[in-house]
Amino acid sequence: MSPGFRITASTGLHKGDREYQQDQLLLLSHARVHGCVLAAVADGMGGRSGGRKASDQVMMTARQLFERFDPYNDDPRDLLKNIIAEAHLVIKLTAISAEEEPHSTAALFLITPQGQCHWAHAGDSRIYHFHKERLVKRTLDHSFVQNLVERGEITPEEANTHPNANILLGCLGTEADPPVDEHLQLQLQPGDTLLACSDGLWHYFTDNELGSILSSLPPREASEILVEQARKRARGTGDNLSLVLVHISAL
Repeated sequence: MSPGFRITASTGLHKGDREYQQDQLLLLSHARVHGCVLAAVADGMGGRSGGRKASDQVMMTARQLFERFDPYNDDPRDLLKNIIAEAHLVIKLTAISAEEEPHSTAALFLITPQGQCHWAHAGDSRIYHFHKERLVKRTLDHSFVQNLVERGEITPEEANTHPNANILLGCLGTEADPPVDEHLQLQLQPGDTLLACSDGLWHYFTDNELGSILSSLPPREASEILVEQARKRARGTGDNLSLVLVHISAL
């Protein structure tokens, strides 16, 4: 990270009202290079153990490839794309012995020592970039309802309560390769916050609500409030939820 900047971070994980925890997350600082951070969220699907095996595989692949990553000589885009591609392949192979077909979303962002932020995602786990309370950019879900929104057939608010809101058009572990959307933020600034989270969390908040909470509280308190509010709003029907948030501040 650029001199004069400080990174603070927090994570949150809850199984919601489900019997099993199939969400997984990861937040890693590079072992050899200060200011290089990888965050990942994966929402597994498929049977009692299938979904967990799939999300675990995303985390394992992310950890292994990040350990070998050289922030000064390797391409961050290749790292993120390779994590998704390799995890997808292994999940497909494990489907042969799994109880049900294992699938997973993936949402990953990498902060480089130069202060850039690269991200990549597949499925409906999201990445948000806020500057203070203002939304700068967020990912668009690979989902049936997102397509309807883009065609102007429903509003984003209607998408949240649509009966087919959980239908994905792409994720890891399917027959077809997952769709992967990428983004590069050239220079992070003090006041920026990055949030990766599963639909078990973002489903319960507007962009404005997220921006307000993230800008007014330190990461740890913000993550606790987000989990608490999501659980309250789920009213006993909540999915697994996971989040990683990283805040950039001046020293």
